[in-house]
Amino acid sequence: MLGAKLLSLIIFSTSYLLFIFFLKKRTLIAISASLVIILSGVLSLRQAFQAVNWNVMGIFVGTLIVADVFMKSRVPAYLAEIIVNRAKNTAWAILLICLMTGILSAFVENVATVLIVAPVALSLAKKIKLNPTRMMIAISISSNLQGAATLIGDPPSMLLAGYAGMNFVDFFFYKGRLSVFFAVELGAMASFIVLYLFFRHQKKKEKIISEEKVVSWVPSSLLIALIFCLALSSFIDLGFSYLAGLICLFFGIACALWDELKNRGAFLKGIKSLDWETTFFLLGIFVLVGSITENGWIDKFSLFLSRQIGQNILWGFIFLVSISIVFSAFVDNVPFLAAMLPVATSISEKLHLDPSLFLFGLLIGATLGGNITPIGASANVVSCGVLKKEGYAVGFKDFVSLGLPFTLAAVITASALIWILWR
Repeated sequence: MLGAKLLSLIIFSTSYLLFIFFLKKRTLIAISASLVIILSGVLSLRQAFQAVNWNVMGIFVGTLIVADVFMKSRVPAYLAEIIVNRAKNTAWAILLICLMTGILSAFVENVATVLIVAPVALSLAKKIKLNPTRMMIAISISSNLQGAATLIGDPPSMLLAGYAGMNFVDFFFYKGRLSVFFAVELGAMASFIVLYLFFRHQKKKEKIISEEKVVSWVPSSLLIALIFCLALSSFIDLGFSYLAGLICLFFGIACALWDELKNRGAFLKGIKSLDWETTFFLLGIFVLVGSITENGWIDKFSLFLSRQIGQNILWGFIFLVSISIVFSAFVDNVPFLAAMLPVATSISEKLHLDPSLFLFGLLIGATLGGNITPIGASANVVSCGVLKKEGYAVGFKDFVSLGLPFTLAAVITASALIWILWR
């Protein structure tokens, strides 16, 4: 038994170190580590299967398909062009594009949102002869910010929902109180001021040539219907056990079939283009975290942290939010959050607290911390890649100069509201 415990810790620790140094190989590392865990007997095949939250996996895959078809409808790009052309000047055009990006990212995967908005932003930048670097950084960090606002906004939100049994409505109102959504929106207001200060000098008024044509409004209708059904399911599947995942898969299949009927061959092409790398990465992370939970390491670590925190709840809250920001600025927030959620719950139990305080703090810190550096989130990496193709190199300092004040403004205000509501 001792051998299994030590082995689970060694495999887990090694995997997380490899995630840091070999970010592009994270899926291969996670799946390989999971296989080692099963083959070595640390977890049985049945235990590994049970460690995976299949409801979360259904939500993730289903929303990926819906988002892909929705983006291909060109509705977001069409709306972005309207926003730019009707804004009173360039500064407000940039701010409104960031706002639209954030709203989309509350319901659609962040990377997809950045890719669909980027051409409009670059077109505006070329028109007024503006270096698009800061504009693209602003778009990527705006997408990351709103990912924590709803259940389907980003994988970390899905992880929290799966772990805490939170449904779609719980992100708005939970246990009779305002929930994560309102904290994120307060943070968004504060960070919007930061963006305004950065772009306020852009006073030119330019229009871009409208090139986008809406292919169909059907995907938009299906996305709205999905959100409505998820909200309705919150009152049926109170334990968040299976229904949300099934609903997302149903709408994903419906979108894929509609796409196939409209564009022959689109079904297979769309399925192949989905983010399967992150899908299998999530599967591997569930097994990795399950292995150290099953072998008692989560309890040991939470006991250690509880002793450091003592009875000072405010210090404990600040500590958890701070380490989540620092880690997520350099490490993928999915494995970090997956490992820390049970730790936060265990600490809360030892302090006789409602775990929501620490859980919500972790989510906000882990999601927004990725906005500090160009490697902190996938949307940031993609944004920098788009700029590189356009001939603009993004330096580490260039990104941090906007990402850090944006993050601090959002985290401080959002965390303050969580503390006020849940302390």
